[in-house]
Amino acid sequence: MKMRSFLAIGVLLLLSFNVLAAKVDTLEVYSASMKKRIRTSVVLPDGYAKTKKYPVVYLLHGYSGSYAYWAGVKGALEGADRYQMILVCPDGGYGSWYWDSPVDPSFRYETFVSGELVSWVDKNYATIPTSKGRGIAGLSMGGHGALYLAIKHPDVFGAAGSMSGGVDIRPFPNNWDMAKRLGRYSEFPERWEKNTVINMLHLIEPQTLRIIIDCGTDDFFYKVNEELHQALLLRNIPHDYITRPGAHTSAYWQNAIFYQLLFMDRFFSEADVKTK
Repeated sequence: MKMRSFLAIGVLLLLSFNVLAAKVDTLEVYSASMKKRIRTSVVLPDGYAKTKKYPVVYLLHGYSGSYAYWAGVKGALEGADRYQMILVCPDGGYGSWYWDSPVDPSFRYETFVSGELVSWVDKNYATIPTSKGRGIAGLSMGGHGALYLAIKHPDVFGAAGSMSGGVDIRPFPNNWDMAKRLGRYSEFPERWEKNTVINMLHLIEPQTLRIIIDCGTDDFFYKVNEELHQALLLRNIPHDYITRPGAHTSAYWQNAIFYQLLFMDRFFSEADVKTK
């Protein structure tokens, strides 16, 4: 019995070391469009080698988060190791919603994430530089951002995931600095209608984007996620849709990231771009 206990402890220790094997680079990436440096975390999988090519998942934080959020989530680090993928976690600013703001030229996060950052990562890391080797996911504001950017840039991202995403901004005209980025809904309704994910589904060409949506049944964004799910069904757009008990909390997202990265891994594997 003692020998079995020691063996079990040894296995657990080895697993623990594997969990912590991912390396996190914390750096700054210059944005020419915003004329400033953007803090970014890059998670490299265990055994990362420049002689190989790795798929990349861009992970976006929420309204009150930062570039450091996902690099501190155990499930994200485990996923990078297990699936041999690079995770890129940029700072999305305070309430950027990952738009190029028509109001404030200092907020051009669509251009940064989908263009400047992707180009920088492909230049500095051993990536698979095609949409078949890139996914993007995020939570809350970042869930909106991931779907928004992937729908607008299918040549850049081949898969998109949302966790507790604000996928329809219109019911929340006074929240989370959105009016600062688009102007007031009452004054510029066309901007709100054009830049809300649920109204962008007509832009998705068949077989161009893999989608996963996850939202807890106690989340204040649950209703808009249900409505997005129904709109996707109406348009016959394939997607994975997950709901379970849970609210708009870190506990929910730290569980959701396992499903998101598994989904991304399957996308990369089916696209046959995984590192050999």
